Amino acid sequence: MELVERLYKQITGSFKWIMLLSVVVLASCSQTRFVPEQEYLLQKVELEVDNPKVSKEEARAVLRQKENYKILGFIKFYLMLYNLSSKKKTDDWLKRIGEAPQIYDNVMAERSVDQLEQYMGQKGYYQAQVEKNVDFNEKKQKATLTFSVKSGQQYKIRRINYHFETPELKEIFFKDSTKNRMRPGTPFDIYELEKQQRRIVSLYQNNGYYYFSKNQVRYLADTTLYSRQVLLDLYIGEIQSSQIDSSKLLKPYLLNKFFYLVMPGNTPVTANRQNTLVFSDTITWDNSVLYANKQVSYPPGLFIRTNQMKSGDLYNASEVENTFNGLNRLRQFRFVDIQFNETYPEQDTNLLDCHIRLAPLNKQSTSFDIEGTNTSGNLGVAGNIYYQHRNLFKGAEVFQLRLKGATERMHRKVDNQTEAFNTREFGVETNLMIPKLLGPGKYINSFAKYLPKTVFNAGYNYQKRPEYTRRITNFKVGYDWKTSQNYQHLWNFLDVNVVRLYEFDPDFINSIKDLYIKSSFTDHLIFAMNYSLIYNNQRLASNKNYTYARMNVESSGNLLYALSRITGRDKSTATDTITNETYEFYKFFNIRFAQYVKADLELRRAIQIDRYNSVVGRAFVGVGLPYGNSRVLPYEKQYFAGGANGIRAWQVRSLGPGTYKAPDDAYPNQSSDIKLEANLEYRFRLLGALEGALFLDVGNIWAMNESDNREGAQFKLNKFYRQFAVGTGTGFRFDLSYFILRADIGMKLRDPSAQEGQRWIIGNRSLTGDDFAFSFAIGYPF
Repeated sequence: MELVERLYKQITGSFKWIMLLSVVVLASCSQTRFVPEQEYLLQKVELEVDNPKVSKEEARAVLRQKENYKILGFIKFYLMLYNLSSKKKTDDWLKRIGEAPQIYDNVMAERSVDQLEQYMGQKGYYQAQVEKNVDFNEKKQKATLTFSVKSGQQYKIRRINYHFETPELKEIFFKDSTKNRMRPGTPFDIYELEKQQRRIVSLYQNNGYYYFSKNQVRYLADTTLYSRQVLLDLYIGEIQSSQIDSSKLLKPYLLNKFFYLVMPGNTPVTANRQNTLVFSDTITWDNSVLYANKQVSYPPGLFIRTNQMKSGDLYNASEVENTFNGLNRLRQFRFVDIQFNETYPEQDTNLLDCHIRLAPLNKQSTSFDIEGTNTSGNLGVAGNIYYQHRNLFKGAEVFQLRLKGATERMHRKVDNQTEAFNTREFGVETNLMIPKLLGPGKYINSFAKYLPKTVFNAGYNYQKRPEYTRRITNFKVGYDWKTSQNYQHLWNFLDVNVVRLYEFDPDFINSIKDLYIKSSFTDHLIFAMNYSLIYNNQRLASNKNYTYARMNVESSGNLLYALSRITGRDKSTATDTITNETYEFYKFFNIRFAQYVKADLELRRAIQIDRYNSVVGRAFVGVGLPYGNSRVLPYEKQYFAGGANGIRAWQVRSLGPGTYKAPDDAYPNQSSDIKLEANLEYRFRLLGALEGALFLDVGNIWAMNESDNREGAQFKLNKFYRQFAVGTGTGFRFDLSYFILRADIGMKLRDPSAQEGQRWIIGNRSLTGDDFAFSFAIGYPF
């Protein structure tokens, strides 16, 4: 353990020198080292637009002439790497990972002018003027290119004339809200017209028109009759030259039979339908056929619940997508493929057969990991063993088991002397996901279309310390469903936690002077219900901007409190050792139960600047209120600050609440009722799998309960905004394909526990080692 500590100090001490040396070496290279004579490095490209309604980001994207990529907003890092390469070698590895200098090209600049004019025209600015100006620096061999855009007035739609190939198409269109997306007076924007075209195609594909495509939606615009106004003709259902029989294009199709193909293991994705494969069994029901194999079997009921399509219904593209997503959410298949074929292609019918090909994942898997831990300088090691079984009861159930063990070398002061000891912890967590509703939810028929899951969780955790032994048992059952691709709902109608304390040192417990910390070392029962609503439009295969929001609401103890009062249960009494106050409370199974309400909201927003740079922001607000049978929130439900996923300049649980400052020799254990936090992180790609980051964190926790005796802990409307902690820092992320390994070093900028007027550190005192916090973690902080 001492060897690990010395190694840790050596690494952190050398870190700043490595960074300083790297910056010096990179900055020493000339940016024009590989720029040929009589050529100019494109130092900067500026875009000036006189109309705030025009998006500069969209306009900049059409430019052909661009400068080298930057990180931190001003460092051309990849150009620097390229300039470090050898002039003699054409395949130098620095050339491969770097970026060649962007040379000013007059032809490309003129093309950029044309592209900008074309873009402005597509946005309805047909009289826009684009000028370019180039400023050459002969001495530095650099050029600055500026594009100036004068937009003029935008054309608007004066009238829309609709033309439908059949009366049925007209009826469907005017019954739907799609018709309201484009109306007289709106800007004549080609991009918006294309969006409307896609909406119209989706409308008809959701009403049975299987072969309907964008070729059946056409615009004709006339700008000659009115000044800066457009007469628009919209043709829907027009049959143009196509490889598909014209009689099929405007015919609604009905669904006929469904064929489910559970393919044998390692079957190639290109394998065609059931006539090319050998299956062990065939099960038939209604208008459906299941082709099964010996390796994995599923009951027909699974597909009846998951399939959002029904025989006899009109073809609906949205229901096809929902079925595809539902099958993927089962976490059973490595690929899902849905195809349609006409039932009688040689006849003039309108029936479609649906073929759903499914390739199962391996039924069972195991894995393990080991990690080093660092809690306020106390080093340790932790390990996890994972086991997963898909299709446990042959109904697509997913069972997961996690075994956890950890030990940590810690220090405490006893009689002014430092004493070392080891803590031990082990636990087991189980999770069972069943892809249907059990319990009270099965009677709610409207839930079925959302493909809900019933989820069971159970766990046991054992913690051994010299001061106490604590056992935590938990059990949870709830539902998980999605109402759309972006919205997910989690409702745990039963969430039970039992915390029991054994073999504790009475002197240790009585020595605790903080009421809220003391509450964490008492037996208690949590009998709660909670609900979470999650919005997430992030897609794994996309680097585009995304938004994430999560709202949690939880209450506990109300049912037990009502039962206790109705049944006339006797109350127990206790006396606080700090205030000598006597209070009463109910017990259930001879253990005091918690009663509280709690709610919090988290928002995240990610903006992808370019392929090398992105910015991610996060905001969090949470409040918990104990009442009735509880004087304080249970320790597990309290908020805390600091740590690798919070305000990273403070170790976990070492910040707050409010302006409170814990004794220097106290183990970090601060938590409370209210939490406000905001984070901003700028991420930039470096070398290969290495990514850098700069961050700014702001926030704190506060006590709502008046009985909290920690000085400065109370939340006050006229004071809380002056009690925020502020930290900044930098870090590295290592993309190891399966996970992200992260290392961050945070630095305190503002410490709310300092004396008023001395809370901003820079300018008031010198930085010390206590003002820095180093953390390792798995995954991004948010």
